[in-house]
Amino acid sequence: MLLLDEPLSALDAKIREEVRQELRDLQKQTNLTFIYVTHDQEEALALSDRIAVMHNGQVQQIGTPKQIYDRPASLFVAQFIGKANFLNGTVLETTGQTAAVDVGGTKIWATLTGDRPPLATL
Repeated sequence: MLLLDEPLSALDAKIREEVRQELRDLQKQTNLTFIYVTHDQEEALALSDRIAVMHNGQVQQIGTPKQIYDRPASLFVAQFIGKANFLNGTVLETTGQTAAVDVGGTKIWATLTGDRPPLATL
């Protein structure tokens, strides 16, 4: 196991991308488990097979980058992963666990899941 605590934080953007790819290649070649600590969401999504999102010392969600991006477990995780997860809209109607939402003239249906952000589908 290799523990890396923000190893790319002092590098400029171009070198950071190159070293990021080298680390990914090294991990695949050696088949070692890397525990990689970063505050850079893009870096975490690009390098990881699995991600643990933490807040105030507590694990908020563990999953693949796709799972965390597509189905954030909390508003904090959704906001942490990025603003691309958010759309401004107006609720038109609700039925049970779904809501019709107008987003820029497009009607989408969102699944309401308790304290989790809505999961919307076109």
